[in-house]
Amino acid sequence: MGRKLFCDINPTCYKISVKKETLLRNIKDFLSSEKIAKEKSAELLPNIVKSHSSILVRHLEGVDIRLQENKVTNIRLAAEKINGIVIKPGETFSLWKTIGKTTEKEGYKEGLVIRRGGKLGADIAGGLCQMANMVHWLVLNSPLTVTELHHHSDALFPDERRRVPFGTGTSVVNNYVDYRFKNNTEQKVQINVWIENGELCGELRSERPFPCRYRLVEENHHFRKEGENYYRISQVYRLVIEKESGAQIRKELILDNHSLVMYDHALIPLEQIRDD
Repeated sequence: MGRKLFCDINPTCYKISVKKETLLRNIKDFLSSEKIAKEKSAELLPNIVKSHSSILVRHLEGVDIRLQENKVTNIRLAAEKINGIVIKPGETFSLWKTIGKTTEKEGYKEGLVIRRGGKLGADIAGGLCQMANMVHWLVLNSPLTVTELHHHSDALFPDERRRVPFGTGTSVVNNYVDYRFKNNTEQKVQINVWIENGELCGELRSERPFPCRYRLVEENHHFRKEGENYYRISQVYRLVIEKESGAQIRKELILDNHSLVMYDHALIPLEQIRDD
């Protein structure tokens, strides 16, 4: 067994580690030349680049439904901060710089979080990964440039009701594990997010249509046993398609998944298990 990290010794050590990482991030941001987007507008930019929605409350085996319900509160508070933000050419969107403090004083509740090693737990403002996932999915379907991304490395739940390719989500921890993208285009873009009919809804807007559209596809999806563990294997590609001609001009590999299955192996479909 490897040596314990300082943050794993006890809860106090964990809190000290968090404060250290937060301080380091603040120093890094202070010294950075990045221009963080701050402007918000109630007026919508005219062109919809991409829209998407995701179910907020899922009944997951072994997960307290209260944590799922609290997540809705957390996401609603975060959405109020993000909705309408305009990212000008050359500016960077930062999830945490936009949302700000996520404390009990601000109204945030205890929600589901994924701790180091893929362990499920609970913490204040838990569940905001879903918001980061929403923004990331919109960005993947655009020419915007992701500048900070932290992948979930494990397969924590079965694929039931999955709407997007596996692995296209992102981890966030306030404030030192962030999600950021830069607007390297020549026009403003805008993110709008809201809750409607039990779903988190989002759209990315721009001043004018972009010349290409994007499609994400997952290929070679299967499970493989390695020792006593199972792994979920697949590749996720982004297809870049010229709108005017309909021609595919690029196929980009954005993820090569090799993810440890953390849920009950009995839930793995037998027909999807391969030896190769």
